[in-house]
Amino acid sequence: MSSEELTELQEQAEHAKEDPSLAPVSVTMAVLAVLVAVVSLLGHRAHTEEVVLQAKSSDQWAFYQAKNIRRHTDDLFTDLTSVTATTDASTLAKLRDKYSQEASRYKDEQKSIEDQAHELEAEVTTERSRADRYDLAEVFLEIALVITSITLLSGRKFFWGLGLVLSVIGLLIASTAWMVH
Repeated sequence: MSSEELTELQEQAEHAKEDPSLAPVSVTMAVLAVLVAVVSLLGHRAHTEEVVLQAKSSDQWAFYQAKNIRRHTDDLFTDLTSVTATTDASTLAKLRDKYSQEASRYKDEQKSIEDQAHELEAEVTTERSRADRYDLAEVFLEIALVITSITLLSGRKFFWGLGLVLSVIGLLIASTAWMVH
């Protein structure tokens, strides 16, 4: 919430002092301002978590690729030892076995690394969905706050009711963010 919005809220609260029937509207606006701040904070945290998880996922895929390069290098060396002429066939066979086993080990390791990368990608998607819900809830709460403030300017309770309805919608959307898995 910007300083201009806070100043406007303060001016409207002072205006509400003149008409005591508008006091509930002022209290509603104060509560909405707090709810906007809380939902905004939760949205920012969800976006931060999304970025952190995305970095971890990228790191995991880089690790996967490093293992893949090592495996291909070992496979290439194994292939080269099969076609290389030598005077010491037993040493060459040992080298071939060594690099063949390493390539096999890298291939096995790649599967678990790939699984972990996919899990992290799923967590990124989940966190993105959660953040999107908080963002949408923030929009509804901001609109509710603005519409509720129109009550102070116009004196018509219709806008207060509309603001309350929109704030309930915003809170429902924000609460669904907790259910995202």
